[in-house]
Amino acid sequence: MHIPTCPSQALDILSFTQAQVPTNDDFDRDSWLYIPDHYAEYRYLLGTKGANPLICIGINPSTAAPGALDNTLKSVERIAKGNGFDSFLMFNVYAQRATRPQDMDEICNEALHRENMAAFRWVLSQVGAGYTPAVWAAWGTIIEQRPYLKDCLREMIAIGEEFHARWLCAGKRSKKGHPHHPLYLRKDEQVQPFPVKAYLESL
Repeated sequence: MHIPTCPSQALDILSFTQAQVPTNDDFDRDSWLYIPDHYAEYRYLLGTKGANPLICIGINPSTAAPGALDNTLKSVERIAKGNGFDSFLMFNVYAQRATRPQDMDEICNEALHRENMAAFRWVLSQVGAGYTPAVWAAWGTIIEQRPYLKDCLREMIAIGEEFHARWLCAGKRSKKGHPHHPLYLRKDEQVQPFPVKAYLESL
């Protein structure tokens, strides 16, 4: 479990650029991306390195770390491999760690959001030449947990358009059209196109 110790506004937040500076050697940097590279109250990015990653978008990070993936990340890794991607990256609409979404910030931390969007832009820019960024919408119904999450997502979509990202989903969507969370998907589940702009308009 990870329950935030305080609202993230009370923390000293590393910018994404600052968070990229190595501070420990507890994992294989040739294989993993983990930013920040230590356990903190927030996480910008976790995944494996490759030219053609499946970029999975959840709501907010939990306890996973390199070599210690939780069940959600294990499922993400399986789906990425099963759909022909050479790596996976776990990203989130909001960067604050909280095992229970109801413990997330009541009000959006604009500084944390800004750096999270800088991280998303960087992730899309790192996709290998000849590949179109593949972004997997996988936040489930948790998008309804906080009103600001829709605004965060709107900005992510705009950034994705700059990089001609293609949005995907996997599994059955909810009655309200929310994309399926990575848990409880079949091991051989295939990703499919997701009309993210139309979805956002329906929220």
